[in-house]
Amino acid sequence: MIPRLHKMGTRTIGLIHYLYGPGTHEEHTDPHLVAAWDPLAPDPGRNPHATYADLQRLLDQPVEALPKSRRPTEHVWHLSVRAAPEDPILTDEQWGDIARRMVAATGIDPGDGAGCRWAAVRHADDHIHIIATTVREDGRKPRRHNEAKRAQAEARLIEADYGLRRLNTGDGTAARRPTSAERHKANRHNQERTPRETLRETVRQAMAGADSEEEFFARLTSSGILVRQRVAPSGDLLGYTVALPNDRNRHGEPVFYSGSKLAPDLSLPRIRERFTTPAEGLDDGPGQPALPPVTGPSFARRRATAAAWQALLIIDQGDDGTAAAQIAAAAEVLDALAKTSAAHTRKELRDAAFAFERASRSHVKAVRGHDRALRQAARDLVHSGPALGRGEDGATTAMLIDMAFFLVTAAANWHAKKHHAQQAEAAHQAAEHLRAAYKTAATQAMGALQQRGQRLALHVQQRQAALIRQTLPELAEQILAEPGWPALAATLTDAQKAGHDPAALLAEATRRRELDTATSISDVLVWRLRRSAHLPAAPEAPHEPPARGGRGALPAAPAAPPAAKAASSSTRRR
Repeated sequence: MIPRLHKMGTRTIGLIHYLYGPGTHEEHTDPHLVAAWDPLAPDPGRNPHATYADLQRLLDQPVEALPKSRRPTEHVWHLSVRAAPEDPILTDEQWGDIARRMVAATGIDPGDGAGCRWAAVRHADDHIHIIATTVREDGRKPRRHNEAKRAQAEARLIEADYGLRRLNTGDGTAARRPTSAERHKANRHNQERTPRETLRETVRQAMAGADSEEEFFARLTSSGILVRQRVAPSGDLLGYTVALPNDRNRHGEPVFYSGSKLAPDLSLPRIRERFTTPAEGLDDGPGQPALPPVTGPSFARRRATAAAWQALLIIDQGDDGTAAAQIAAAAEVLDALAKTSAAHTRKELRDAAFAFERASRSHVKAVRGHDRALRQAARDLVHSGPALGRGEDGATTAMLIDMAFFLVTAAANWHAKKHHAQQAEAAHQAAEHLRAAYKTAATQAMGALQQRGQRLALHVQQRQAALIRQTLPELAEQILAEPGWPALAATLTDAQKAGHDPAALLAEATRRRELDTATSISDVLVWRLRRSAHLPAAPEAPHEPPARGGRGALPAAPAAPPAAKAASSSTRRR
């Protein structure tokens, strides 16, 4: 149940005409009253003798009764209440009860016998509109303080009482929803997203990793949107507005949105917070090695994966302000990754970044500076350019998506602990999009690694299987039965050849982050080991003869000795 307060109006008759009219796309059917301040209020939809003017005069009577000097100019109050798509169709009586509860909760008609006049019109199965005039019968103004929050609270109670879909309570940090007019306009032009949503995505991508206002506005301008800067007489920049070149109003003028109208964190003051000096102890001072320059998309993705790995620990172990900064910066990494993704992963990555945007804000103030590594990673991704989606680029993309999945999941868990329901849900949605993007991105690289693993000599296979059972006894049998096990066996072999201790790498990869949310533990370990051991993400498959036993000699690991099986089973029972 979604209540939405609309902008206050000046003409009661104008809103009545809209509510009883056909709608902008003939979407209004059978408009009629389901409730009103007076059960005998005229209904122009069902009573052929009632007119729009009759209803308007009655609604406006308390306003007209005031002296002209005391009459409010904007006196028309408008609230729409919409059911979720999966909710059952409610009756007129049920919608009437919902309308009465909403006007009581918002202070329009609290039930004291002298409330404002109002009427609830239904012209579709799934929603109603409530129109009211904001002068009470006793000539006073209604008490509407925090009316939006009170409407939301009442909606949660209505959902419980009627057995409707339970929505999460908001906290005032969400971006503004597109209006119905904006959605209808997008549908007319066959656009997946409204101009407001498209602009929000574009501005966020321009902000991802930018280190100055100049770079931010240069990116905005180069993205092809229209940008206006609001400058004070002193020359100081006060704000900005943006518009899509082809989004015009009825006068043919571009429709501009300020940054704050796109999302709370896209106002110029909030964007400037990201350009502050790094927190104490994070500066690259004397003796601190400078980061090497980014040499291409694959290197940028490797460095972003390492930054995401460190951010996981900070979210789990850091204070609230530091964790909030990491989550906000993680959103920049997702925006940058979506902007530079290859065509076959672009949609899912865009959807992941679009969903996670909601999870990037809460009332916990982010402590800037501690997010420097992730913001630099986002900057590296943008400046390294788009990835090709194959070879090392494609493999490191899969590696980064895999790590981003765990980072987003950590953000969801953090928000859940703080009872940030909407943010937690948004992060879970982003994780599902990342899971889908990973499947697409990893297919080629994991296929090549699996082929290499299947070509390993039998004694090598057995040695790597024994290592897994010894190092990860509780997870061993699950890992060895997964389709990705051959790729992990090949990776362990590569790490050993490169001079690393595979057991130490495995212990480190599993100790620092839980794996219970992974679809394939072997896949996760492949990317973590290849990252920490600095192995190529997509090595060329060696020309080795198949192991004895024919082709596909490593579809699963060799069976464990009875003693090993017993030990593994007892460990799992614990």
